[in-house]
Formats: sequence, C-alpha cells, structure tokens
Amino acid sequence: MSETSDTFVERVVGATFLSVDTFEEVEADQSATLQAAMIVAIVVVALGIGAAGSGTLPAVFSATGAVIQWAVWAGICYLVGAKLFGGEATWDELLHTLGFAQAPGILWLFAIVPILGRPFFAIVPLWVAVASFIAIRQALDIGNGKRVLTILVALGVSGFLETIF
Repeated sequence: MSETSDTFVERVVGATFLSVDTFEEVEADQSATLQAAMIVAIVVVALGIGAAGSGTLPAVFSATGAVIQWAVWAGICYLVGAKLFGGEATWDELLHTLGFAQAPGILWLFAIVPILGRPFFAIVPLWVAVASFIAIRQALDIGNGKRVLTILVALGVSGFLETIF
C-alpha cells in the first residue's frame, strides 16, 4: 500500500492494520467524513450478521444510532482533547479518524462462524480501542498523558450522557 492511499478500501485496510499514515491522511481529508460514516454503518451490519450466527448478541442494530453515537463521541473527544487539554484538531478531523478507527469492526462479520464468534467478540473491541487511541493521537497531536486523560474524561462524560438519555 502506498503512503498516500487514495481509495476507500486502501484506507479501510490501512486503518484496520493501524497505519499511522492512514489516520494522518484521513484526518486532513474533508471528503473522509462520508467514508468514515460508511465504515461505522458497515461495522454495524457486520456486527449484526456476526452476532446472529454466534448467538452472542441480538442481531438487530441501528446504523443510524451508531452513526449518531460516533458523531457524539467525536464531539466529546474534541471538546475534551482540544478545548480542555489543548489538542489541535477540529471536530471533523476527529470524525474522520474515529470513524476509520472502527474499521477493525468489519471483522465481526466472521463471528458468524461458530468457532470464531466468542474470540472475535473478545478481540475486535480491543483492536478498535487501539485504533481509536491512534486516531485520537493523530487528530489531536497531544502527548500520551493528555491523550489518556482525554479518553478517560470523554468516557466519563459519555457514560454520564448515556445515563441521562
């Protein structure tokens, strides 16, 4: 894959394999918002299919809800990371990178295979978490300590909002 991958599939593969170059590329690309939203929606479908086969989770998921949750999460990370901890990013840049960070979730599709179901439901969330850590690092351009604090504070705010709504 080239350093400046320009196709959607190359970007998905790059994000899945945790390519810092891919996250840097999508951060600045204004056209990446729609691509990131497509990844979030595809992951929801893959999770639904994988869950249906494994019996791990209910098979009905809302792509619209997932896209809204992704946008809210990016907004919270933006407010905490950029406004509170001095990161240099826009909400759009976090939308791009955090949307692409969901790319490993496409692998949930393979959880439909009975023997793979439970391992995938254990491994894929960790993979997405690592990708999200890289996404936040690349978007906000802040140090590890502030990045960890951004994630922890954002998780707290997100949890608080979920209890209210």
